[in-house]
Amino acid sequence: MERTTKRRRVLVLCALPYTNAVPHVGNIVGSHLPADIFARHCRLRGYETLFVGATDENGTPTEVAALELGITPRELTDALYQVHRDIYSWFCISYDNFTRTSTPIHHKTTQEFFLEIYKKGFVSEGELRLPFCEKDKIFLPDRYVQGTCPVCGYEFARGDQCERCSTLLDPIQLVNPRCKIDGSIPVWRDSRQLFLELGKVQGKLEQWIGTKKEWKEQVTSLALGWLKEGLKKRSITRDLRWGVPVPLKDYGDKVFYVWFDAPIGYVSATKEWAEANGKPEYWKKFWLDEGAEIYNFLGKDNIPFHTIFWPGMLFAHGGLNLPYDVVGLQFCNYEGDKISKSRNWGIFCERVPEAGLDPDIWRYYLISIIPETRDTEFKWEDFKSKVNNELVANIGNFIHRTTTFAWNNFGGEVTSHRRTKEEEELLAKVSVLADEVGKLLDEVRFRDALARVLSIADLGNEFFQRKQPWKLVKDDRGECEEVIHTCLSICESVAMLIDPFLPKSSEKILAGLGSPSPSAEALGKIRETIRLNGKPEVPFRKLEDAQIERAKSLATKSKPVSDYFAKR
Repeated sequence: MERTTKRRRVLVLCALPYTNAVPHVGNIVGSHLPADIFARHCRLRGYETLFVGATDENGTPTEVAALELGITPRELTDALYQVHRDIYSWFCISYDNFTRTSTPIHHKTTQEFFLEIYKKGFVSEGELRLPFCEKDKIFLPDRYVQGTCPVCGYEFARGDQCERCSTLLDPIQLVNPRCKIDGSIPVWRDSRQLFLELGKVQGKLEQWIGTKKEWKEQVTSLALGWLKEGLKKRSITRDLRWGVPVPLKDYGDKVFYVWFDAPIGYVSATKEWAEANGKPEYWKKFWLDEGAEIYNFLGKDNIPFHTIFWPGMLFAHGGLNLPYDVVGLQFCNYEGDKISKSRNWGIFCERVPEAGLDPDIWRYYLISIIPETRDTEFKWEDFKSKVNNELVANIGNFIHRTTTFAWNNFGGEVTSHRRTKEEEELLAKVSVLADEVGKLLDEVRFRDALARVLSIADLGNEFFQRKQPWKLVKDDRGECEEVIHTCLSICESVAMLIDPFLPKSSEKILAGLGSPSPSAEALGKIRETIRLNGKPEVPFRKLEDAQIERAKSLATKSKPVSDYFAKR
């Protein structure tokens, strides 16, 4: 798709994580990390970029989790919000605003959104049969009812969705339903609820989805499958105490169903950011102005909500921008099986910092297994191999051998006087590959983009090896200086290009090169003189077996949520 010459405005959104659980590596690689790479790339390219998110704190999952722990929903969400925030910060996820859906601004925004679609006739009233726990005297959340999927026969399907075939469900559809908390059989009670009339916007959704050439095939096909079945009304309220209250007289004892209020969190998070920065109306630049591009990053279980239900809500409301791209990623598994906290099977993020490995080491491997078009798998042996054979032996080796040679033989100051045709052609190849990195990231093709960066380092390594500067410096010091200047220029390009992928490493390498901060302008320039800022350090060190074993022993043991409240 052709881009206009006008400066792009991009809003990057990540599916809101529930606060009744702590993120595992699949959550990082399946939404937060790719969203962060894209946001950093957009900033590097000079696009006006905003990256916001929030913890999803409302609804039954929070109320039930708090009930199980013997604490209040507020106590639960206060503690786990901070846990989420700390984890994303450690992984260098560069949110401009990471907030919560329990904030007053979110409640107000959700209620205003609802009243607008209610006024326009997209809300109806009706009865809903809901699972009820007689022991605790509460209606159970859909995902707390477990049973056999009526579509594929999976015995552990949730009441809201089957994790095996991704079919969206209602609990009453499950075969042999049971309460996930205590295994009891729920009873069904009728309750008066409000419904969103999605059928009224089906035509608009079909027309809109037909224009989305940016979407990946699996995203479009899943959305079209839902439309083919025909959209039905979907309940948007629940009988709960914790959540966003429904602003209607006869529904004062109900709150909005969490699937309804959560995506409105994208809007409220943007509003909160604008207010915090002293420009309360600026949120409209992203949500109302034509030409703003909204990217949603999420796992495949969230694809129906972001291609059908959330856009349906936006059509019903009117006036707000629809998603430009729904980046629906697949699942990341662990060592041959699905990640499961209950079985203690996976990589659990609360323990990852204790392993003592740099965040960029984790980021590098996780980028290599981002499930862009198919499910991927975390494997410890693969982790070690990719870090040592690609990051260390390719990028790290090229940068360290070049900078060390420049420091030892030229005092860390190298000037280009007259490049040869061969060097000009090499730098031209680097420039072409750098442009490809940018284009691939524009297309949210992260793994291909990182592969191009490795190709640039490959070119530099091959050139350094072929020119043998350790011999050339004795025979022709001037020619050797030109070779090393060319290699340092390639080092600078690599360091800038890895900024979206490995931000701390990029910053450190560029500082050592005495380079400017990464930007589209700086990336396209070759400095006449490059002065190193002190004796070079090794950018990346080889992973040893003992380090892998330590990381494995820590990161594969999940911490029960109850441990965060043990001292209370």
